[in-house]
Amino acid sequence: MDRNALKTHADRVLDEVAIPELPNHYRGKVRENYDLPDGRRIIIATDRLSAFDVSLAAIPFKGEVLTRTARYWFDATADICPNHVLEYPDPNVVVGRRLDILPVEIVVRDYLAGTTSTSILSMYKAGKREMYGVRLPDGLADNARLPRTIITPTSKAAYGAHDEPLTPEEILGRDLLTAGQWETVCRYALALFARGRAIAAERGLILVDTKYEFGTDRDGNIVLADEIHTPDSSRYWFQASYADRLARGERPESFDKDFMRNWVVARCDPYKDPIPEIPQEVVLQTAEVYIQAYETITGREFEIPAMEGTVLDRIRRNLAKYF
Repeated sequence: MDRNALKTHADRVLDEVAIPELPNHYRGKVRENYDLPDGRRIIIATDRLSAFDVSLAAIPFKGEVLTRTARYWFDATADICPNHVLEYPDPNVVVGRRLDILPVEIVVRDYLAGTTSTSILSMYKAGKREMYGVRLPDGLADNARLPRTIITPTSKAAYGAHDEPLTPEEILGRDLLTAGQWETVCRYALALFARGRAIAAERGLILVDTKYEFGTDRDGNIVLADEIHTPDSSRYWFQASYADRLARGERPESFDKDFMRNWVVARCDPYKDPIPEIPQEVVLQTAEVYIQAYETITGREFEIPAMEGTVLDRIRRNLAKYF
C-alpha cells in the first residue's frame, strides 16, 4: 500500500470501542474484550499502539493487520497446541473460547535485543549477567544471537501496570503455575517459536523474540490465547542485512512496533519523561511498517476493505448477532 492511499484513510482508526449491548467488558492494552454467557469471548483489536505501559498512538489498520497476521499463525501452528479461536466475524474481531489466563507471559528469545527496561539487552548493558533464571556469558554484542534459545517469563500485569521479570523458581515458589503447567507452556512455547522461526526464514526474516499468553479451559487444558507472532508480540529483522549491520554495530533493519518505540526513546526517557506527541508522518510510517510486516510474513496482499461509516460502525453490524 502506498503512502497516498494511507493518507486518504489516515482518520480511519479504531481507538476506543464501546458496545453497550455486549456484556462483561474488559479493556486491555490494545484489545477490548466482552465475555458472553455461553463461555465465548469477543476480542476486538483496536488500532492503539501500546509501549512503555502507555498507549502511544492509534495507527490506521493496525488492529486489522494484527488480527489477520495472528489468524495466519494460528492456522499454521494448530497442530502444535490448541488455541482459543472459534470464528472471525469481522476483520478486527476474533471470537474465542473464554479461558482463565495464566498469570505469566512466556517470552522466547534467540537474540540479545530489546528497548524496554525488562529486555535482556537493557539489563545486559547495565551489567547484569543473571536474569530470568538464565546466565548469559560476557562479551556478547548488541543484537547478537544468543548461545541458545531462552525463555524469559514476566508477570502478566494489569492495564497501565508494569510487567515484571520472573524466574522459574519464583513462578513455582509463588504458585503462579504448577510444575506441570510450567513444563507444558515451556514445551509449547519452544515448539511454536521453532515453527515461527522456520517459516520466517523462508520469507527472508529472523524471528528475534516473541511473547505467548496461555490460559486454561474448563477442563484444565492449556490453550494458546491472545495473539501469535504479530508485529506487536514479536520482533522481526531482515536476514539479508543483519550480518552487515551487526558487524558495523548498527541496529538491525526491522519491522515491528520497535519503529515507534525507537522514535520515542531517541527523544525522551519514556519511563520518566512526558512522551512527546507522535507526528502524523510517524503514525503513517508505522502503519506502513505493520502492513509490510503482514504482507512479508504471509505472502498475501493487504487490501483496504470497502465499508460504509466508521470501523466501529462495521464492527457493530458484524457483531449484531451477539447482542
